[in-house]
Order: sequence, then C-alpha cells, then structure tokens
Amino acid sequence: MRCIVLLITMILIGSCSATKETVNFSQNKVVAHRGAWKAKNLPENSIAALKEAIRKQYAGSEFDVRMTVNDSLIITHDPDYASLNIEETSYEDLSKFPLKNGEILPTLREYILAGLENNTTTRLVCEIKPSKNKERGLLIAEKVYQMVNELKAQHMVIYISFSYDILKRLEELNPEVHTQYLDGSKSPEVLKRDGIDGADYYLSVFKKHPEWITSAKKNKIALNAWTVNEEDEMEWFLKNNFDFITTNEPELLLKKTTQP
Repeated sequence: MRCIVLLITMILIGSCSATKETVNFSQNKVVAHRGAWKAKNLPENSIAALKEAIRKQYAGSEFDVRMTVNDSLIITHDPDYASLNIEETSYEDLSKFPLKNGEILPTLREYILAGLENNTTTRLVCEIKPSKNKERGLLIAEKVYQMVNELKAQHMVIYISFSYDILKRLEELNPEVHTQYLDGSKSPEVLKRDGIDGADYYLSVFKKHPEWITSAKKNKIALNAWTVNEEDEMEWFLKNNFDFITTNEPELLLKKTTQP
C-alpha cells in the first residue's frame, strides 16, 4: 500500500514541482536546522518540519541522511534510531518505530519529493553523515546524488558534510553541485582550491578566524554558520553579511532579517 501511495504522490508532485526556471529562492538567510520543528513541537528531521519550513519560506531547510544495512537512505540524525544501530539494521525494522507525530521514518526519496511539492523558495540542505569507513561514506554520497538526480532536484539541493571526501566525490560527480564543508578546519583558500563551494562552520570558528570571513567573500565561498540560536549571535552574523545562518530558532532569526 505504501508503494502505491508513493507512486501516486510522485505523479501528483510532478505537476507542481519547481523547475530551475521557476525557483526564486528566499533571500532571508534563514536555514531551519532539521526543519522548522521547535515552535510547533514537531519531530526533528520530519516531513512535517520540512513542510513548515517551506510554508514559512525560509531560505533553506536542513536534514540529515544515513544509510541502513540494506542500503536504504533515511532521514535521521543520530547513528542509532530506536536504540538500533542504523548501519547494522534494515529499514524494515527501523520503520516499525514511527516518529512522535506518527510519521513513518522518512526515506530520502519521500523527503525529497515532499521538499519539491509547492516549493519555489526553500533550498533542501542535505547533510550526508560520515559512515563507519571511507568507502561506505563515498557509496552513500553516490547514492544520495543519484537519488536527487533521479528526482530532478539538483537545483534545489545544497550538500553539506563533515567528511571532506564525501564533498569531493560529489564535486567529481558533478562540479555544478553546491557543497559546503562543516568541520571548520579548512580556510576558504583551501576550499576554493579543492572546488568546495561553502564554509558552513560552527559559530565559534568564525569568531576565532574573522579573517576567513573576508577571505571567503574574496574567493566567492558561501558563508554559513551553525547552530545560531541566541539573538546577539544572530545579530553578529547578520552584521557580517553571511549568506546563510543555520538555527533552531528560525522564527526569531526571520524577525531579525526583516527588521528595518
């Protein structure tokens, strides 16, 4: 039954998905961390939280991708789900445990399809989690890329990861994809040299290396910071004209971006 519903959903979405020509991304800089979940007490990384971020027309909605033992790509943050190790468990077994709002644990396919529906404003910020070894991490990167390609959603996606190897593999697959590094250990000059498009670093990294802000702008490296939840921190990154700001408080940040 679930397969039938998904097929019908794909057919319906086909008529209302944003194409590259119709997208007009929001310029408010707000990236909702794991979706817009907090204000409405939704599960993090849920389709409901994604749809709320799209409804609010944030610049981006971030989510996390892992792969099960039987190569199913799923949306969840931690390496364990329902006390089960994801890389050692099948999707069939994991999906027996719904999210707190009753959603079945979403697959990447379902999540991307939901993110395309009636969405011309909000980027899908896809964090590919590193795996237990480099080879498997690269396989996950390839499978994620292929899935996004199959669903004709590359124009909507930003890829982020703590794994430099994952990002470089994505750039090898298609230099036109947009990648951002999360680890905070590489200067904008190094990112530029290696074809990585953005520095998406923990907020304190930019306080420690303010020169990287100037360098990133000079080298056309996108600037993003995580996870910015306090008002004074929001104001600092807005003052420094970051391209994106990732937050668990998207409503508050949106107010800040729209204040005169």
